Amino acid sequence: MIILQVVQGPDRGMRFELPDKEPQLIGRSSESLPITDNTVSRRHAELTPDDGSWYLRDLESSNGTFINGQRITAERVRLSPGDQVRCGQTLFIFTTSVDEARRSSAVELMGGDAIDVTVESTSDPNAESMILAAPDPVRAAADHLRIIYELTALTASTIQREEMLDKVMDLIFREFRPDRGFVLLGEDPSAPLDAIVVRYRVRPKSIDEGHIPVSRTIIQHTIGKGEGVLSTNAMNDTRFRSGDSVREYGIRSAICVPITAGTRVLGIIHIDSQMANFTFTEAQLQLMNAIGRHCGLAVRSTELVRSTVQTERLAAIGQTVASISHSVKNILQGLRGGADAVELALNRDDLKLAKEGWPILVRNLDRIFTLTLNMLAYSRQSSLDLELADLHALINEVADLINPQCEHKQVGLLLDFAEDMPPIPIDVNGIHQVITNVLMNAVEAAPHRRGIVTIATEFAPHAHEARIRVSDNGAGIDYLNLEDAFEAFSSTKGQRGTGLGLAVAKKIIEEHHGRIELQTQPGRGTTVRFALPSDEQTMDAGDTRLPRPLPGDELPDAF
Repeated sequence: MIILQVVQGPDRGMRFELPDKEPQLIGRSSESLPITDNTVSRRHAELTPDDGSWYLRDLESSNGTFINGQRITAERVRLSPGDQVRCGQTLFIFTTSVDEARRSSAVELMGGDAIDVTVESTSDPNAESMILAAPDPVRAAADHLRIIYELTALTASTIQREEMLDKVMDLIFREFRPDRGFVLLGEDPSAPLDAIVVRYRVRPKSIDEGHIPVSRTIIQHTIGKGEGVLSTNAMNDTRFRSGDSVREYGIRSAICVPITAGTRVLGIIHIDSQMANFTFTEAQLQLMNAIGRHCGLAVRSTELVRSTVQTERLAAIGQTVASISHSVKNILQGLRGGADAVELALNRDDLKLAKEGWPILVRNLDRIFTLTLNMLAYSRQSSLDLELADLHALINEVADLINPQCEHKQVGLLLDFAEDMPPIPIDVNGIHQVITNVLMNAVEAAPHRRGIVTIATEFAPHAHEARIRVSDNGAGIDYLNLEDAFEAFSSTKGQRGTGLGLAVAKKIIEEHHGRIELQTQPGRGTTVRFALPSDEQTMDAGDTRLPRPLPGDELPDAF
């Protein structure tokens, strides 16, 4: 058998088996051997068999035809095994088949209805790569290294299994140019294989959307033996019966390799071609084996990541449920106590007792309302509704809401507003919640009868930001608890706190591309400072939050 092997050029690795009595064209026309080299003319050269020999002549091509470095003319030249033929950028090796011995000892897998292909060659996916057996080992090694590098990059770019395998199939179609390819995976060794990716270069009209004609012999051998399979003579197998999948789809050459992770076979990658006079090569089988091993490791990694994420998610859900349940239980106990007092007062027609019980109900209703708002704010996705708003009017509104708690605890509330504060772009509801949470924390921290809470503002035009400071003269926060102050469900208030107030404030401030910080002095009080961009251009610049201020731009102690 005569073979024309492409060893250099865009179609490197392709191999064409030349029929004994039919002339063949080299070029880019539809009747020529299918190559994609743009430097080759549509009808570049002609190969002609004559009395057991093959001859080559140039068809007045633009870039010429060369045999062993010598340009030929329209006069035909006899070819000998081992001759190098160059057309444009494509270099062919003209040779007789050296694989007759291997072909005669091909592995034939039989088994009743399962027979539908002959396995021409197999390859252990764990064996050393055979790229040095290629005609141009340096170029082959470089190409293989490039493909493996691309494969490593794309398998590391996502933890979604289906997305990763779809990208792998893109790479395979670009490098191997098959007519069809698919990836089958099984959840465990005993489970049936599921089609994860199915790709056609051009889907035949005779093939239904959900139907994949496959060679069961190749797949069973690949899974069972854990080794790659190369078939180069699928359509020539005389044992095919009408309806066999290989004949149904017209498969002429195929590669099937296992997707392995250690000793475990997770599935297979299969590609095949319908192209006449074309076969995949041993070097391509070796490269596909490497791709199968990389995919196996990537699939296993995605399984481990999903398992870890699921475990962490369940742990977070458990922690959240426990924290919320504890807070709700305390609030319900308060509601129950207030309700009992009001019920007793109603039974006795005692208005004075009812007035004592009612504030307990109102206070705990406010607590559960605040808890619900904080839970919604903490869990929702960022979707700010920005509008130019008067920050001082918003603070006054919150102060009016907080005043009853201040009066009940006999805590002084001082407001110190900057006169030059302009309207700033904020989500009014979000910043209202931030100020409410921070101010309520300050009031609760302030000592009974002698507590003072101060809220002050400052406009920093050079930094394009509005600054707010809320301070109290309470006991402060222990330095050991300071790092966790902005963490969800971290509270130093015992049963009175939910641990969401500062976490929600931090989330909303950072959604505004602002910043928030906390300073404390045990025994002297706590100060919460936060800054908001004063114009939308500042908010749109940079990443998700503003950079830390430069020296001299820090929020001053006096502020």
